[in-house]
Amino acid sequence: MAEAADFPGMTPSPARRWLRRTGALLAGAPLLAGLLQLPAAAPAQAVGQTSAKEASDAGTVAVTVDSLSPAAPTDGDTLTVSGTVTNNGKQAVTDAHVGLQVGSALTTRSAIDSAAKRADALSGNDGSEVGGKYVAEFAKLTPGVSEHFSISVPVDKLDLDDDGVYPLGVSLAGETSAQPWEQVLGVQRTFLPWQPEEADTPTRTTVLWPLVSTVHMSAETGSNAQQTPVFLNDDLAKELSPGGRLEQLLSLGKELDVTWVIDPDLLASVDAMTGSYRVRGEGDTTTAGTHQAVAKQWLDDLQEAVLGKEVVALPFADPDLASLAHNGTGVAGSLSQLKAATDVAATTVETVLHVTPNTDFAWPVDGAVDPSIVKVATSAGADKVIARSDSLTENGDLTYTPSAARPIGGGTTAVVADARLSTAFKGDLTKASTSTLAVQEFLAQSLALNLQTGKQRSAVVAPQRMPTTSQARSLAEAVSTLQSGTWSQSQQLAAAAKAKPDPGATTKVPSRSAYPSSLRKQELPRSAFEQIAYTQDKLDNFKVILANEARVVTPFGRAMNREMSTSWRGRSTAASSFRQGVQAYLDTLTGQVKLIDKSETKLSGRSATIPVTVQNNLVQGVDHLVLRLTSKNPTRLEISDEAYAEQRVTVSGGHTTTVKFTTSAKVNGQTTVVAQLYTEDGQKYGEEVAFDVRVTEITATVMLVIGGGVLLLVLAGFRMYTQRKRAAAREAEETDETDETDETEEDGESGAEGEDGADEAGEPADGPENAGDRENRPEKESGRRAGAADPEQPSDETPDTAVESADPSGTGERVDR
Repeated sequence: MAEAADFPGMTPSPARRWLRRTGALLAGAPLLAGLLQLPAAAPAQAVGQTSAKEASDAGTVAVTVDSLSPAAPTDGDTLTVSGTVTNNGKQAVTDAHVGLQVGSALTTRSAIDSAAKRADALSGNDGSEVGGKYVAEFAKLTPGVSEHFSISVPVDKLDLDDDGVYPLGVSLAGETSAQPWEQVLGVQRTFLPWQPEEADTPTRTTVLWPLVSTVHMSAETGSNAQQTPVFLNDDLAKELSPGGRLEQLLSLGKELDVTWVIDPDLLASVDAMTGSYRVRGEGDTTTAGTHQAVAKQWLDDLQEAVLGKEVVALPFADPDLASLAHNGTGVAGSLSQLKAATDVAATTVETVLHVTPNTDFAWPVDGAVDPSIVKVATSAGADKVIARSDSLTENGDLTYTPSAARPIGGGTTAVVADARLSTAFKGDLTKASTSTLAVQEFLAQSLALNLQTGKQRSAVVAPQRMPTTSQARSLAEAVSTLQSGTWSQSQQLAAAAKAKPDPGATTKVPSRSAYPSSLRKQELPRSAFEQIAYTQDKLDNFKVILANEARVVTPFGRAMNREMSTSWRGRSTAASSFRQGVQAYLDTLTGQVKLIDKSETKLSGRSATIPVTVQNNLVQGVDHLVLRLTSKNPTRLEISDEAYAEQRVTVSGGHTTTVKFTTSAKVNGQTTVVAQLYTEDGQKYGEEVAFDVRVTEITATVMLVIGGGVLLLVLAGFRMYTQRKRAAAREAEETDETDETDETEEDGESGAEGEDGADEAGEPADGPENAGDRENRPEKESGRRAGAADPEQPSDETPDTAVESADPSGTGERVDR
């Protein structure tokens, strides 16, 4: 093959250059002889046609390397390269074969970067083909058809010289009907790290193994004693199930020597799943969770995996430090949320995993830092910040990658992860070919770093927070090879932070303006922190009235930590929805303690009592509440000597209580009264209830009239009583007189018959001696007697009492005597 261009940093040996030139001369001799036999115009025409065909058919065959084993061979190994070739052209390829080429060692890390960018370019210095029997031949490649190949070759046939990183080319050469000569139609390049012996000073490498997920739990809990948690969805169960992302991270990580970096929120969520839990459905519905066994198994496996290993706990829910530094510090209380998330982190890990974590590290997104981020990161107690070398870049004269630890002032240490190693496994790695290339490049960069200098150095690998399953598998494969290799040894993160820093390493934190704009666009806005602050204020106002505030403070405190999570980056709509859901649920709870609405109240008289009812629909009691009643027109309706009246309120869970206020009316008319609940520290609680009071005052004149009427009734009753009493006395006297008269008449009748000759009527005889007595008798008696003797005339009035009646007169009857 013609040597069109060399890789940067690639230096072919003199022997190889001589062989290439000799081969080119021998291959060109027959072509030169043929050209001499052509007409004069033929050479120019042939060259033009060949150039056009090469341009149009360039890379018509795709070559993929699906596996390369061993990834880092040593003496005596046999290298096996497997993959596929696919004819993407319109013409069949004949007499094709796949061969291997090994180029000269790449001496710098930037040379590896350049080679990786040209992995499938047809032109390049790929070295001589191993050839011989170490090829895979194809008689014909039909358009659109893929063919598998596998080539195994002893490493001593690869002509590997000193330790280093060698470019390995896997190419397909063949012919087409349009170009009936052998040519390279497709190539795939990768890297072959070669370090057969143990390195004199192996690199001490720390690999972070993150266990971080998105937010799964809501602020809502059940009203039972266990406070059954409510999950936003069932996605966590999928991640924990066999084959799921978190299950794969755990099963892969426990086979490696890594530092576990864990979000305590993930542990709390999985631990909550081991018991009774519910999953939010459509609308306000929830369904019972059923994945307790999966959650318990995952936690059991994790407890076993971290035993004796280094565990670093992030603040609860992994707060977005950059967002907080850039948009949240101007909002009161935002830093307090970070402090709370940090304080609860260690307790959560210890409770669930039974290990004591390291909480001294802060990890901004992608290790990007500026002074404000460092300040916020260390405000909650961390004194070490995990940065990355593409943020804290080297501007000095160092010819090698310095150790990870850098003092950046204020007693803070920046642990700078290597950007090339940390970003090697981003992107889509679901295909075996892309995964293989990522693994080989990772190993190549690691070996190149070690070969830079004989100084002992520390390197840190900090991958993305939430690698996919395929990314995790590729990372695990690379780390496994690295840890079993000859140029690296494992080291804990705490040891890397304590390692002696390179004197010439950069310690200056980049300015705020240098922060990547792509990351800034994903940050939580200031409005998010304002909403968190509003929720916190409302929670503070609510918790003081609760008999058992922990039932509310704990779930809402953790929910607000989740509102600041790094996992919301790139998901602004979901983040906003979660914040609104937390606030709405808190509003629902606070609304369970309220005043009952009142209709218009009517009062009569100078004083009256106004009842106000307080309702508590919470399952726990409330206390430390004050009910204040205020009259909008104190001159008409006065509630107390002050502008308002207050009474302390205590209500049991699920009950109501009525508070009574004494009022005093001064003037008739309508007055508005406002009832409002307050906490004991004077903060309003809930909505006020306003209602109208209609006063009907009774005047003094009306009172006198009413009093006079009552007095007359009393006097009339007393008069009737005395009259009846007197009438009864007269009747008694009359009865006595009647009895005496009867006795006297009986005696007279006897005398008249015997002596005075009285008539049969019983009256005394009319004699002269009785004339005066008759004249002197009372008129009533004379009349009665006359009436008795005279016959009754029709014109006579009816007497009040029957003649000669001895019965007592009726009540109220007049009796004349």
